[in-house]
Amino acid sequence: IDFKGGTLLEISTAPKAVDLGLARSTLEAQNLGDVQVQAFGEPTTAMIRFQTPDGLQPAVAVDKVKAALVEALGPVTFQRADVVGPKVSGELFQSGILALGLAIGLMLLYIWFRFELQFGVGAVVGLFHDVILTFGLIAIFKLEFSLTTIAAILTIIGYSMNDTVVVFDRLRENLRKYKSMPLGEVIDLSINETLSRTVITGLTAVLALGGLAVFGGPTLLAFSLIMIFGIVIGTYSSIYVAAPVILLWGVKRGDELAEPLKPANARP
Repeated sequence: IDFKGGTLLEISTAPKAVDLGLARSTLEAQNLGDVQVQAFGEPTTAMIRFQTPDGLQPAVAVDKVKAALVEALGPVTFQRADVVGPKVSGELFQSGILALGLAIGLMLLYIWFRFELQFGVGAVVGLFHDVILTFGLIAIFKLEFSLTTIAAILTIIGYSMNDTVVVFDRLRENLRKYKSMPLGEVIDLSINETLSRTVITGLTAVLALGGLAVFGGPTLLAFSLIMIFGIVIGTYSSIYVAAPVILLWGVKRGDELAEPLKPANARP
C-alpha cells in the first residue's frame, strides 16, 4: 500500500471467524483490481488490501467495499482504514530507494577513508549480500513491503556494517603486527579473534527480537522476522563474505600500514 497506492482495511467479525474465501470473492466481484485478504492475528480479524479503480474517489470505493462486506459477512466492525494515493506512494517508493542507496554509498566512503578502498568494496559486497537475501525472504514468504520494511533493511545494513568494521579493525591491527604472515592467515586470525564477540552480539540481538516477534503481536511480526533474518545473515556476511573479498583483491602492506617512525633523539 505504501508504494503501490490503494486502501487497507482491518475488519473484525467477532465473535465468529472471518470467512476469508467469501470476503475475497465478494471484493473480486467489485472489480477492484489486485485484492488481498488475509488473517490478521485472531481468527475473527482480517486485513484487506485493494486498489482504487480508475475514475472512482477513494472514499467512495471504501464505502462501496464496506457495504459489500456487511452484506456478505453480516455484522462487521471496521477497526482501521488507511488510504494512500498513487502520487504519495510513488514519492514514498523513491524516498525509500534513495535512502537505501545513500546508506550503502556513505558507508562505502566511510570504510574507504578509515581503511582502504579494498575494505570498502568488501563491506559493500557484504551489504548487497544482506539486502538481496532479505528481499528474497520478503518475496518467498510474501511479507508486506512497506516503510516499516525499509526501516528494517536500513537497520540490518547498519548492524552488518558495525560487525564488519569490528573484523576490519582487527585485521588492520594484525596486518601491522604480522607483516610477514600471508594475507589469508592474517584474515583467518582476525576473524577467530573477533568471532566470540560477533556471535554473542548476534545471539543477544536475536533473543531480544524473538521476544518482540512472540509478544509484539501481528503488527510487529513481519518486522521482527525480517530483523532476525537480517542479523543472522549480517553476522554471516561479516565473516564469510566481506573478509574473503579482501583476500581476492589484496591489500597494500607497505608504509601506509606500517607503524609511524619515531623521531630520533637530537644530539647535543
